[in-house]
Amino acid sequence: MLPGCGLAGTGWWCILRTTLLFLSSKDLYTDPDSCKERCEEPYNENDKCHCNAECEMYHNCCEDYYRHCQPSGEWAKESAHTREGFSSRQDTITDEDLLHISEQLYQADHNKAQPTDITIKPQYQASPDETGDQEDRSPQPLYKYVNEKLFSKPTYASFIKLLDNYQRATGREEDVTAEELREQDSFLKEVMKTELMKKLFTFLHEKNRYGSKQEFVADLKEMWFGLYSRGDGERDSSGFEHVFSGEVKKGKVSGFHNWIRFYLLEKQGIINYFSHNFNGPWDTYPDVLGLQFSWDGFYKEVGSAFIGCSPEFEFGLYTLCFVARPGKACHLSLGGYSISIQTYAWTKSTYSSGKKYIATAYVISP
Repeated sequence: MLPGCGLAGTGWWCILRTTLLFLSSKDLYTDPDSCKERCEEPYNENDKCHCNAECEMYHNCCEDYYRHCQPSGEWAKESAHTREGFSSRQDTITDEDLLHISEQLYQADHNKAQPTDITIKPQYQASPDETGDQEDRSPQPLYKYVNEKLFSKPTYASFIKLLDNYQRATGREEDVTAEELREQDSFLKEVMKTELMKKLFTFLHEKNRYGSKQEFVADLKEMWFGLYSRGDGERDSSGFEHVFSGEVKKGKVSGFHNWIRFYLLEKQGIINYFSHNFNGPWDTYPDVLGLQFSWDGFYKEVGSAFIGCSPEFEFGLYTLCFVARPGKACHLSLGGYSISIQTYAWTKSTYSSGKKYIATAYVISP
């Protein structure tokens, strides 16, 4: 007899205790970010990550999938050959891999601004207690000078054409025209010509994330430009719009992490720079700033951004971290300095049988 149940054994506490004794740890709790106790669990679109064999195909496995669900013995050897040479040890993207590939991408950013191309005036540095007070403590614009010849480079020119394709207010359906679809394809075509994006593809291909360049480009288009709803069912948002162009949600600026977009709007008098709370350690470009600003009257409390990088650099780094560390801090190295990027997936809708859209991506500023 269980303690506290009494002879009849019918009280609610007795029933509850009896039930708990026969529940496994899996029944009581499973970590949504882990495959512990979840191997071969049926697919559920609400799960943050997955733990069945198909997750390898759709690249949405939990980070510890290979540790908890890795096949063993002769079956593992056979399956490694039958799954296009898949080897969990070789295909795992380690922290060391990320440090190495990010330095390679940093060195391959041949289209970045040179020190003479940009002059910025960061002015006032806000304390953590001051970033939310919406006070303009910097009387001058952030950008004193930008060499706009940069914008004639193919990746810049095709990137800039995308920036006016969006309604910034969430909850309003985006009307994507045939011309805008062509502009998306043109941007992807131009960035894939660069050494930086070729290196990124080679890395992800070697890690068995993509079988071909065509598959990679098709997935880039879906994850970045695919529309989903941040409002009441309207297809009003995409990863690209949120991260690079910026949105307004509930009276505040949401996303907006791109230096080119910032410069162009500040030049038009639509952006008012208030202060910065972080200035990265780099003495060349790309640099990193954490910014406070007003966009046509809507406030951004902390808007971290790379300064002076090419569009393909930012696009590539965010893609790398979204593929390798979705929902987690992604630790990189740029010119010998540590930096971390945070990405999140949009969990309320999917594409291609469970793959996630990008919800946001940004540099973590202290």
